[in-house]
Amino acid sequence: MTDMNWMVICPEALLLVAACVIAIVDLFVTDEQRRPTFWLTQLSFAAVAALHLSQYDGGLSLYGMQGMVVSDPMGHLLAFFATIAMMVTVAYAQPYIAAREMLKGEFFVLALFVLLGILVMIAANNFLVIYLGLELMSLSLYALVALRRDNGVATEAAMKYFVLGALASGFLLYGLSMMYGATGSLEIPKVYELIGKGAINQQVLIFGIVFIVAGLAFKLGVVPFHMWVPDVYQGAPTAVTLLIGGAPKLAAFAITIRLLVEGMIGLAAHWQQMMIVLAVGSLVIGNLAAIAQSNLKRMLAYSTISQMGFMLLALTAGVFGADRTHAGNAYSSAMFYVVTYVITTLGTFGLIMVLSRQGFESEEITDLAGLNKRAPWLAGVMTVFMFSLAGVPPMVGFTAKFAVLQALVSTDVTFYVWLAVVAVMLSLIGAFYYLRIVKVMYFDEPAGGLAASTIIPGSTSGINALLALNGFAVLVFGVLPGSLMAMCRDAILKALAT
Repeated sequence: MTDMNWMVICPEALLLVAACVIAIVDLFVTDEQRRPTFWLTQLSFAAVAALHLSQYDGGLSLYGMQGMVVSDPMGHLLAFFATIAMMVTVAYAQPYIAAREMLKGEFFVLALFVLLGILVMIAANNFLVIYLGLELMSLSLYALVALRRDNGVATEAAMKYFVLGALASGFLLYGLSMMYGATGSLEIPKVYELIGKGAINQQVLIFGIVFIVAGLAFKLGVVPFHMWVPDVYQGAPTAVTLLIGGAPKLAAFAITIRLLVEGMIGLAAHWQQMMIVLAVGSLVIGNLAAIAQSNLKRMLAYSTISQMGFMLLALTAGVFGADRTHAGNAYSSAMFYVVTYVITTLGTFGLIMVLSRQGFESEEITDLAGLNKRAPWLAGVMTVFMFSLAGVPPMVGFTAKFAVLQALVSTDVTFYVWLAVVAVMLSLIGAFYYLRIVKVMYFDEPAGGLAASTIIPGSTSGINALLALNGFAVLVFGVLPGSLMAMCRDAILKALAT
């Protein structure tokens, strides 16, 4: 609990220094493949991940920068997975961006700043620090989406993302300013304390909560703040789509827990109702809209909306009046869900990048036709990812969905039991479009009789090994989820205790 500034922000400080050094070093790199920049970036990610993992083992909550940032097990676990996700994303992206004249130092430096924004959000213990991290991450992502300046679709996606992102940031900032006006504090623990005393005007607090939930919903990409997701996922280069759909989901989950649980759990009766509407709306619209898609990235965008809706269900089941006994189970289930979803998403978009080549984006569902005949190995790995997203045992997606449903049913509240039933029914609808991908790969004939060599130029031994490891992780965490679940539960319980 001591104020230990440098120990608390050590990983973030290291990452900032690394980003600045790599930006300068890249100016002198003559290798067209940017190998020195790539390996320096990966080395920086590895060092940050190692730091977070070592500090997670300590199990202590430390505060720094006059209490503006916190170093706790939940933060370290999420930061570790976010850093690993960025490592994997950049590894998948290198052959893809090389074929599209995007292999420049800017890509790697912006990726480093995206991660820095994510880590600042995860470690935030103050409203201003959350906003600082959010803007750092968002501005870097806007620039990455528009990195292909000669591509009209990518530029349009960047404009949509920027305009709607600015609107969402405004919502969140306005909500946080309402909270500051009501409580007189920007510190999350102080806000929690003041709300607990019940001496603040409830109407002002609820008004602020509405805007905060709207801002968070945009960052999670849930209904009705989902309009940007399909367009940006489809329009952005696939490497950038993965940068948006991977690690930032962990940051969005982190600030949701920091703000709504650690700061405003006293108002849970109000924000849980909003979460229920967001979750059910996302499951309905996400699953039904995905069925109608012919573009693979657009289908996965609607899939993301429904998956985030499923995760939100767990956040709705933590508190009943003054009873918080279910909070640890509910929030740890949500954390397990979002971590395992990111692991699966990495492989899905990584495989799309492998199947793409210069002048050809493997974005249509029909592009996967007959993949089993052309590349059985890749078809098998894609099947693992699709089964996981659909919730088919023994993949980790099934375990994650089961954990969320268990969190709902264990409340013994009839409404939540029915909510679990609705979630299962909508997931069955969702299974259709995931299994359709498997059917296309195994039973449809490849268009134009293309040979494997013309369709899979990016499939090097290194990328194949990474895909294998990714698929293995999805399978192993499904069969043996105990250790990861225990880590999530331990991290959430310690966060609730402080």
